[in-house]
Amino acid sequence: MRLITAEDLKTALPYARLVRELPARLRAGAQTPQRPVFDLGHDASLLLMPAWSERLGGVKIVHVTPDNAARHLPCVAASYLVFDGETHRHLALIDGEELTARRTAAVAAVAMDRLAKPKARRLLLIGSGRIASEIPFAFRAVRAIDSVSVFSPTRAHAAALVARLTQAGFDASVCEDMASQIPHADLIACATLSRTPWIEGHRLSDQHVSLIGGFAPDMREADAETLRRACVYIDTPAALSTAGDLSGLTLKDIRGTLHDLCDPAVAPHSGLSVFKSVGEAAQDLATAEVLLRS
Repeated sequence: MRLITAEDLKTALPYARLVRELPARLRAGAQTPQRPVFDLGHDASLLLMPAWSERLGGVKIVHVTPDNAARHLPCVAASYLVFDGETHRHLALIDGEELTARRTAAVAAVAMDRLAKPKARRLLLIGSGRIASEIPFAFRAVRAIDSVSVFSPTRAHAAALVARLTQAGFDASVCEDMASQIPHADLIACATLSRTPWIEGHRLSDQHVSLIGGFAPDMREADAETLRRACVYIDTPAALSTAGDLSGLTLKDIRGTLHDLCDPAVAPHSGLSVFKSVGEAAQDLATAEVLLRS
């Protein structure tokens, strides 16, 4: 069995390749039972995410521990076990944190590429953690990002991310006043574990909003008006029962899913759009398939 490290993933899965190859793998489909989420206390959670097809299968174990931010540790710890779809032999153990970060950012970029204005250039990034730090790189694979404004409730974390982005060639700055920045952003990406909405719908116009942090009913990154005004797409129908941002919405309120956005024959709507992602085991499996093809 191979051990695939985070560095291996970074080398084998540049975002330009991942964003290009993921849609076909996602459209191929997989069996994905709804993931169980266990409350470990102190706001910590344990998630088990299996998926399989005739070709390949995998299981991810994920711990989400928000208190780790105060310990200067990652809030998400994960490992991913890949097995053969026919013989079920265990093929590889993959660094789950890097896999999760890269597939989450890549999926958001796939959706953004279909929903955002072609000339979208200015990104407002809300959050400064592991997932948030990947978003500008994934988005740059499909849009010529001119500027990145980073907001974080901890200003020092925002400044640290801005320094890394600047070193990577972005025109990045710390966002001091998020409310005043929202009207000027073409793209807004939120990757936090907030229980209070950051984004207020009355400030939005025709932007594209990626909500990719909250995965539980008590988590919200945007208010109800944002979802009411926008064309809403979700990564999986299961998001309706798990994501606080989608509270009160039904399938009739949803314009489409990630599967639809991966179909070039589907014409997405223009104007204000929201892509709400909670993560799905099929996304991990699709990413593992792209990886093992390299």
